[in-house]
Amino acid sequence: MGEVFSQVLSNLRANKLRSFLTMFGILWGVISVVVLAATGEGFRRGNENVLRELGKNIGIVWGGRTTMQAGGERAGRRILLTEADARALERESNMIAVVSCEITRGGLKVKSAYNAAALTVNGIEPQYQDIRTIELEAGRLFSFADEEEGRRVAIIGADATKQLFGTRNSVGETVQINGLPYTVIGRIRKKDQDSSYSGPDNDKVFVPYRAMARDFPRPDAPPGVVSQIILAPHPWVVSLLGQALNERTGRIEDIDWPLEREVRRILARQHGFDSADRDAIAMWDTSLESLMFGRMVQAMKDFFTIVGIVTLALGGIGVMNIMLVAVRERTREIGVRKALGATTAQIQKQFFFEGFLLTMLSGAIGFGIALGLCALVNLLPMPPRFQGMVLTWQAGLGAIATLVLIGVTTSTYPARRAALLPPVEALRFEM
Repeated sequence: MGEVFSQVLSNLRANKLRSFLTMFGILWGVISVVVLAATGEGFRRGNENVLRELGKNIGIVWGGRTTMQAGGERAGRRILLTEADARALERESNMIAVVSCEITRGGLKVKSAYNAAALTVNGIEPQYQDIRTIELEAGRLFSFADEEEGRRVAIIGADATKQLFGTRNSVGETVQINGLPYTVIGRIRKKDQDSSYSGPDNDKVFVPYRAMARDFPRPDAPPGVVSQIILAPHPWVVSLLGQALNERTGRIEDIDWPLEREVRRILARQHGFDSADRDAIAMWDTSLESLMFGRMVQAMKDFFTIVGIVTLALGGIGVMNIMLVAVRERTREIGVRKALGATTAQIQKQFFFEGFLLTMLSGAIGFGIALGLCALVNLLPMPPRFQGMVLTWQAGLGAIATLVLIGVTTSTYPARRAALLPPVEALRFEM
């Protein structure tokens, strides 16, 4: 092996420009594969983080207006969602894993000992905190005891905390919400949230649902009416979305998604509207965003991979060409070695390893450069939907496997050609 490696280096020195151009093809191909794969993975993870800030794979359900007559009721009837609807969804659907009521009131006067502001206040149930990614940097989350007893406790968003308390520790302090005292038990970490349905969580105050329903019910609706219902489906339900998308026969806008259809089915019995009336209930299913963006990112990653592999294959062809030239230049050497007793297998092995080592050496240099480029890019500030250049072990292993495959493929033909040269003809050959 040492002799083969020395021969490779000797050939590289003898043909510097040609060797550089050949190695550059492989090197650039490896850089392309690694960098493009890392870019695609960075976009995928960035999108997942952004969606997670609101809540990954959740559904937000609002009441709408009926457009069909049903059960003797006229069309155009307003549907108001209640806590009983949330419990019905929880009880009757095998698709839904978690359900929470939510009451939202904007512009409530919130006052601390240091400042006051008009903020959005949300009444939520404890299970809401998990599916909506309510994560704290200080204090504690709501417990079921807080909910059952309707305690006047509050969790405050990062920007709302800064507005009310400045840089002071807010946990344990008391705030007045429309004149009623609430104890701050938690402070939400700063969230990079680029989508919401009632404003960013950074600007909100959260209180237990029971306390909200008692102290700050909706002024525009009867008691017991909620602003929206938040739910999270089981993972297997999310997997049905891709199937529904693939089997559609019309526009994407016309698809009746499984989870939304299930919600309508249950709430139609609760409110006496036709379950086929898609305007009676409005629903935002964030898992659809995950599906669409995921497919877009996957298509982008596939395109990047194809471009990288094609570039790598072109570099492999360059290696094959330089090895064919080497075979031609060393024809007399091959004849001498065969005349001295070298077998066909030995000649083929030597030339195969020369081509393979040239490919691997170029690939290793390219891999090192690619990792360095990824590390340099990751030092820069990143937008929310891009988590930097992330090379997964799967992508790295794929790049190495592709490199090895191309190395074997492009080295075999020149090696075989060298090995099959007749000794007498090789000795008589002149450049």
